[in-house]
Amino acid sequence: MKVLEQMQSYGHERVAFHQDTKTGLKAVIAIHSTTLGNALGGTRRWAYASESDALHDVLRLSEGMTYKAAASGLAMGGAKSVIIMPNPGQQPTEAEARAMGRFVDTFAGKYIAAEDVGVSPQYCDWMALETKHVMGGNTVSHGGDPSPYTALGCFNSMKACLVHLGRKPEFSQLTVAIQGCGATGYRLAKLLRSAGAAVLVTDVHVPTMKRAVEELGCVALGNDKNLFEEKIDILAPCALGGMLDAKTIASLNCQIVCGTANNQLAHPSTDGETLAKRGILYSPDFVANAGGLIRLAGLYLGMSEAEIDQKIVDIEATTLDVLREANGGSTSTAAINYAKRRIAEGAASKQLVGAGKCGSGCGCH
Repeated sequence: MKVLEQMQSYGHERVAFHQDTKTGLKAVIAIHSTTLGNALGGTRRWAYASESDALHDVLRLSEGMTYKAAASGLAMGGAKSVIIMPNPGQQPTEAEARAMGRFVDTFAGKYIAAEDVGVSPQYCDWMALETKHVMGGNTVSHGGDPSPYTALGCFNSMKACLVHLGRKPEFSQLTVAIQGCGATGYRLAKLLRSAGAAVLVTDVHVPTMKRAVEELGCVALGNDKNLFEEKIDILAPCALGGMLDAKTIASLNCQIVCGTANNQLAHPSTDGETLAKRGILYSPDFVANAGGLIRLAGLYLGMSEAEIDQKIVDIEATTLDVLREANGGSTSTAAINYAKRRIAEGAASKQLVGAGKCGSGCGCH
């Protein structure tokens, strides 16, 4: 499928490709929607097998950011960017980050970059030397590492799943399996262990997995195949997306799927229904993992710390709303409909304000 056809299929507004000959940077920025406001989304740095894979990833991720912001009640749109690394493990440089910052700056604030897989707060600060439209750094930009807030939001979403199933939101008698012990996975494991849960972990990076075992008392499984077949209460995908498809869903031996990874369903239109038919409750990823976005977007929008904290608490209520609306069907579909409804409401409200009919009784019209 051609690029413009894919944009039309996903409903994107703008996709831009960029290369910097001095640093070798190759990157793509995709803006899915600015209906509700400027679009904030992380920069992913990854060695893709092909440019086609990179484009598919940035289109799906940016679409998810639109729904994530809308479902969270944020006045922001959805976008994402990817940096195509030539080789796995290539170390980031200030020159590359600054080149990415200059690319981001060409959007004049319609796109605000942030941290994602392969990008650190230091990288965000390097980008911020070239553009003010970046969040997630510690010195030049601000916001810092959003992963603790992503993990906390997911933990709140897990509580909603338990309540929806008629259980107490307690973890002391539960076993949770976490796929991926990176920034968010490790912090989610820490929250779960503090709440008394038994936590099984797996990660392709062995030292990361060992850290969760040695510091938190988690149990290492060592490979993903066992993880997806293990008898557990909750499966938490916290690595890359697309891990849940017809094959893996058929082997699942859990009651709940709730994790921090983006795009957990390989085929959202069918996999959500397959999970529902199997009686497995799925907390849609862009609802469960919204805490990091809420943190950075809240700071960008000028919210107070208390307002930001409350919005992360509200992930539990949002999850419950979506699960109830699904009514036993695909929670993925229900979440998308929930987000689209909020976008439509936001667009209608903007039109009223633009026409001088704010509906507040202020007499402005």
